[in-house]
Amino acid sequence: MLPLCSDDRRRLLALARAALTEAVLRDCVPDLPLPEGRLAEAAGAFVTLHHQGRLRGCAGLSGGSLSLGETIVQSAAIAARNDPRFTAIGAHEVSGVEIEISVLSEARAIAPGAIEVGRHGLLVVLGSRRGLLLPQVAAERSWPARRFLEETCRKAGLEADAWRRPETEILAFTAEIFSEREFRPTAPGAQSGPEEFGSET
Repeated sequence: MLPLCSDDRRRLLALARAALTEAVLRDCVPDLPLPEGRLAEAAGAFVTLHHQGRLRGCAGLSGGSLSLGETIVQSAAIAARNDPRFTAIGAHEVSGVEIEISVLSEARAIAPGAIEVGRHGLLVVLGSRRGLLLPQVAAERSWPARRFLEETCRKAGLEADAWRRPETEILAFTAEIFSEREFRPTAPGAQSGPEEFGSET
């Protein structure tokens, strides 16, 4: 999948913002405008929510069973309300939530020695157990590749060294990562940057 243009990124962030707002304030998922262009292509993606620098929810799909636009809307609503690791986001938090989107490439088999921290995300599959960690997780925690692999196994509910088992699938993917921060207006007198993020769909 080719990189998204700035307009496509803004549209996806607007969809995520609308889904977050509807899920929290009205307990529903908004109707999705008919996806066009890149947003109509099937792709895996995750929506990550932060509030005051703290993780408040993350959800997504690794496969491309839905269009990118649909994936973002569903993921934002789930991240806001149904991530079991966190309490649901409250109405008082909505305006302070920062949205980050990760659009995933196709996952492919990789040898443990070929994993590159900061570039690869990992998906470990063993039977019905699946664990996925995005590329930024290892980079943010300064994990070496082996620790990253072990933590992905734990995410799947497996023992840390389950990656050594011959029947375990180790898959890697890359991600195009962007957030609302990119589209904030620059401070007065600062050099011009990206246009302000809007609510277009």
